[in-house]
Amino acid sequence: MGEITQLLDRARHGDPAARERFFASVYAELDQLARRKIGRPGRFTMLDAPGLVHEVYLRIAQQSDLPGNDRRSFLAYASRVMRSVIIDYVRSRRAERHGGDCDLVTLNTGIAGQSFQEPDLLALGDAMESLQRVDERAHWVVEMRYFGGMEIEEIAEFLSISPATVKRDWQKARAFLLQAIQPNLDLA
Repeated sequence: MGEITQLLDRARHGDPAARERFFASVYAELDQLARRKIGRPGRFTMLDAPGLVHEVYLRIAQQSDLPGNDRRSFLAYASRVMRSVIIDYVRSRRAERHGGDCDLVTLNTGIAGQSFQEPDLLALGDAMESLQRVDERAHWVVEMRYFGGMEIEEIAEFLSISPATVKRDWQKARAFLLQAIQPNLDLA
């Protein structure tokens, strides 16, 4: 049993010092996951990797019991929380941009066809929920690959399936998500 798994086990049994050491031990990995997701310049303007990691920490630390039985399962869960934080952030930004609770005022800028859209992560979040209902394993493959930054071989080991099956699920899930996000797209 690895050191992180031991710390997680001790933290789950109420050892506050182990809980602190556990989070300190996985911080670098959480930061790396966050940078993979939002480290691309211009993708988000106000959310950065350390901010995402801290928000994930706050959400997980509020739980009385730490999720997961080992490092990998904890990181898979953390990647799911990251997705949730990012989607909540985009929803909040979109609500602010559209005035929140303020009265709506129309502004004609005269700029025809100008688009100021962030990546449509809300549609992706909805599509991910649909995928989970249809094919839970493919959903987990996307969670771990796209949001968790895990490699095909790591996912295969975690899910106890072959790398070829992970690749097929990844392709199938990508097609499903693309169709869900852009329903008028002809994939034939």
